[in-house]
Amino acid sequence: MKPALIIGSTCVDVIINLDHLPRTAENLRPHSQSMALGGCAYNVAHIMGLLHAPHTFITPVGTGIYGDYVKKELTAQKIPILVHVPDQDNGCCYCLVEASGERSFLSVHGAEYTFQKSWMEAYSSDDYQLAYICGLEIEEPTGINLIEYLEEHPDLEVCYAPGPRGIQIPAPKNDRMMKLHPILHINEQEALELSKACSFKKAAEVLFSRTRNTVIITLGEKGAYCREKNGDSYLVPSVPSEHVVDTIGAGDAHIGTILALLTKDIPLREAIACANKVSAAVVEIQGASLSRDKLCDILKSD
Repeated sequence: MKPALIIGSTCVDVIINLDHLPRTAENLRPHSQSMALGGCAYNVAHIMGLLHAPHTFITPVGTGIYGDYVKKELTAQKIPILVHVPDQDNGCCYCLVEASGERSFLSVHGAEYTFQKSWMEAYSSDDYQLAYICGLEIEEPTGINLIEYLEEHPDLEVCYAPGPRGIQIPAPKNDRMMKLHPILHINEQEALELSKACSFKKAAEVLFSRTRNTVIITLGEKGAYCREKNGDSYLVPSVPSEHVVDTIGAGDAHIGTILALLTKDIPLREAIACANKVSAAVVEIQGASLSRDKLCDILKSD
């Protein structure tokens, strides 16, 4: 299979560990705070890079303290910075991680969530087969440019992750995304909200009726449910995590693994099984980024 296009954000995750989310006027003392690269598209590209999967990562990098941090970290990781936005600061994402490992986000968007079609002029769509897109970019005002780009290049098969704010995307934009017939990657709560169904299996059917393509719904400790384009439906069991540190980036690592293996012509069901193992490992670490050694250990256990 041809390489994949990964289009979207690289942001700075400011990870704050605390017992519980603050109530109004409450004064909490967090246990710790740290910074790391994040953003859905970066997390996907990171996993693809670790798996040596062919891809091009289009991520805008702006200015300011967070833009400088992103630039420094991408350079250290030898990830090419293909888009510079010199007149806009990068934002950040405050990740509030409770004792249970569950996380809540406060996202300050900047240059990293913008998109211009001119950025793609150097990259012929004929050279690619898959394009990964996240709903956070679509929701932004410049998301319309991204939709138009995909509409103008129907040869690209879109993998779309609507994300936790999928229901906030204006209906006209959402309808146009669905008409692109994307592969959907979505978690259980997001699937139920978008479909207004009462179970993940019914949600998969409702969403399939809109996209006419494969729907993958992650179910946490239950695994992942897939409704394939060819009509096959199945549950791929999960791998239990020994200890949940936080769930940041688990879904991104899941779809990143799937896309990486699809570029290597691995069957989808097998790719999902491997992705379940990878996402289970991600929740055992702080932040979203597995090390290459850890990923290798996971793959060796297959």
